[in-house]
Amino acid sequence: MIIPKEYIPHDVEKKWKEAWDMSMYHFDWEDYKRPQFIIDTPPPYPTGNFHIGNALNWCYIDFVARYKRMCGYNVMFPQGWDCHGLPTEVKVEDIHHITKNQVPREEFRKLCRELTTNNIEKMRNTMMNLGFSIDWSNEFITMEPSYYSKTQHSFLRMYDMGRIYQAEHPVNWCPRCETAIAFAEVEYESRITKLNFLNFDKLKIATTRPELLAACVAVAVHPEDERYNVHIGSKVKVPLFGHEVPIIGDSVVDPAFGTGVVMICTFGDKQDVRWWVEHKLPLRKAIDKNGLMTNIAGKYAGMTISKCKETIIEDLKSQGYLFDQKEIDQNVGMCWRCDTPIEILSEKQWFVKIDTNEIKKAADEINWTPEHMKIRLENWLGTMEWDWCISRQRIFATPIPVWYCKDCGKVMVAKEEWLPIDPTQESPKEPCSECGGTDFEPEEDVLDTWMDSSITVQHVTGWLSDHESRLPAQLRPQGHDIIRTWAFYTILRSMALTGKRPWDSILVNGMVLGEDGHKMSKSLGNIISPEEVIEKYSADSFRQWAAIGGSPGSDVMFRWKDVVAASRFFAKMWSIYRFSVSHFDDLDKSYVPEKEELHVVDRWLFDKLHELITTATVNMDAYQFDEAFKAIRGFTWDIVADNYIELVKSRLYGTNVSDRKAAQYTLYVTIDILTKLLAPFAPFFAEEMYSRIGTGSVHLQAWPKVKDFWKDEEAVKAGELIKDIVSSVRRYKSERGIALNAPLKKLEIYGDIMDVVDIIGATNTPVEVISGSPDFEHVPVNIKPNMGVIGPKFKSQSKDIVDALSSADPKKLVNEFEATGKLNLNTNSGIVELGPDSVEIEKEVISAGRAVDVLDVKGIPVVVIR
Repeated sequence: MIIPKEYIPHDVEKKWKEAWDMSMYHFDWEDYKRPQFIIDTPPPYPTGNFHIGNALNWCYIDFVARYKRMCGYNVMFPQGWDCHGLPTEVKVEDIHHITKNQVPREEFRKLCRELTTNNIEKMRNTMMNLGFSIDWSNEFITMEPSYYSKTQHSFLRMYDMGRIYQAEHPVNWCPRCETAIAFAEVEYESRITKLNFLNFDKLKIATTRPELLAACVAVAVHPEDERYNVHIGSKVKVPLFGHEVPIIGDSVVDPAFGTGVVMICTFGDKQDVRWWVEHKLPLRKAIDKNGLMTNIAGKYAGMTISKCKETIIEDLKSQGYLFDQKEIDQNVGMCWRCDTPIEILSEKQWFVKIDTNEIKKAADEINWTPEHMKIRLENWLGTMEWDWCISRQRIFATPIPVWYCKDCGKVMVAKEEWLPIDPTQESPKEPCSECGGTDFEPEEDVLDTWMDSSITVQHVTGWLSDHESRLPAQLRPQGHDIIRTWAFYTILRSMALTGKRPWDSILVNGMVLGEDGHKMSKSLGNIISPEEVIEKYSADSFRQWAAIGGSPGSDVMFRWKDVVAASRFFAKMWSIYRFSVSHFDDLDKSYVPEKEELHVVDRWLFDKLHELITTATVNMDAYQFDEAFKAIRGFTWDIVADNYIELVKSRLYGTNVSDRKAAQYTLYVTIDILTKLLAPFAPFFAEEMYSRIGTGSVHLQAWPKVKDFWKDEEAVKAGELIKDIVSSVRRYKSERGIALNAPLKKLEIYGDIMDVVDIIGATNTPVEVISGSPDFEHVPVNIKPNMGVIGPKFKSQSKDIVDALSSADPKKLVNEFEATGKLNLNTNSGIVELGPDSVEIEKEVISAGRAVDVLDVKGIPVVVIR
């Protein structure tokens, strides 16, 4: 069998990518005999760039999917695309030099769909290049009616059960995106700002938001603060604007912060919202949806927030209201999409009711890997301030299936049989149930894109389809950065819609860091794309980096040297494979030897295989891919390449048929098992290996199982000794400049070794096993001066001492030295006394009258006859 000397990954990966029948990865909806394993795969946002963080996550998913298939599971590894949202709209506006309001709504949506379709195709190609075993028969695209109709169904059902409602309520608002956003979409950034100290009539307050003075509706002090509690119940006039607001007492006020007096504005932050609700305060809207000051801001109306702040501070200074400023650290809420500081505005929006106890109960039923990631969800639940705002003031998203009767104002919600529907394009199919009117105003707001992606698990398990629902799914893989969004919303929706947990387990991966240790970003110039790695090395090398670079939950640093190491491993493995297969031409695959027919090192290797399969299986079940691959790589390199092959080469090349067959069998089983163990991690490489030793695809084979008789403690002990003896002899040859394949006269081994065939073969030297202990005579042949002691101590006499030692009779000197513990040496400079640290005695070992060398191998004397 001709096998290329070098492994050419780009040729191999191209060949198998084109040859594979992807239907072998399809989920069988009718199969209830095999256990199911449905993966709730993350639907990436179709940017056109399947970045390295995506690739890391999908590698983890593919490791699991391929492993579970080999373990006999009916696996679904679907692929979805989370299409809707602001980034696509912004990109379309940039490409076509328009704004969303400059073209008809449906035309703008069409442009968004076209861009998304092209981007999906680019990302699909990268996924195929990385060898992912995706079930493309279960692909879903959230912008398609077949999917978003399910989002609309879920809206209607949760509306009917009272879990979705519409209300005027404070919401997080992004002035740049011109839309409401959920709390989970707010990121916080540390900044330095100024605390401004103002005169409020009889009180002095400190605020970081003087631009909200027009929205001030009260001033609060701690009720036990003796400086100010006398004023509770009275009123104070707001600087610049002149309207009066009440002074209230509230124990939340921190007397030690600023002046101990706080102004309450609608709305500066979440605490303002709490006070507004609790104290039933009026609403003053000073900022509009575009981030501009409203008419209540008087002369500042129409200004941007930052311009208003700057101008108001100047006016406060000039009119004597501002008496001090101090720098302080501040956490500023930012829109996660555009990094614009968010505002809290009161707007009429659609909300989903949040039941934190229900979510916590479901989270407790889910296995978390790593387990501590569940704490992130629990911490998030503890910070919930109000319900999930699900309406967005955008265009490219799932339409909210609602109209408003123009005659009576009643909300008209679509019926399920009307779905999918866009209320801006179609009218209700029946009159208003309240007044019989037929003139309706459509709801132009759209749903938060998380409303689409939070039902992915319902979709992939068969909800509202021709298939019976198979909820819960078995696995949710995702990044730790979206625990408070995707994980949280999915659990919420699954419990609301079905009353069931969405998955059995959740696997959380970390982020990818650049070689500089920082998060990858364009500004830092440390971004690496998966395609770049594939082009330079291979997809399998990238996948090996993903497997071994870190454990789930931990951030992973991308380092080129790790990819280089991965490439070198495949080169080494190919060398092992090529050597092994060259001995399989006359292999009888039906031959299975009895245990006695195997040599000690064969049984030793099978014990190591037992250990490897057990370790790899345990770690794959625990999603510890790094530990699994390290075990495979260590076994391949250390056990097979460095030891077993070197030990059995003589048998493989020899003429003894039974010896050769035992080595062939052992090596074939080992290569076959390594091929299958590598298959989840390196699908292209493993397929190329299997194509010459097996039938069909390696990805349709069973995961290796151990055989009880492989466990052999006696063989392990004896095999380790044989391995160490051979290693010692090879090292002995190397240190003396003797060729490794050069024969020695003889090896005498004093120990209980029954099988020396592989010692003879590996050392190319006759071996005699001798019982009992050797009888050695140690004859002194030389006494060497220790110049490190003699030089400093005797200085000018040193040369005379060296000359005297070299010309003296070693035996005589040793006898004197051993009798007295010192040497009285007669030199040209006179008699010199040398202590034990001044010389080193060299002795020759004599056995049966022969000069020999003795190697100590784990207490076993190995005598080398020269």
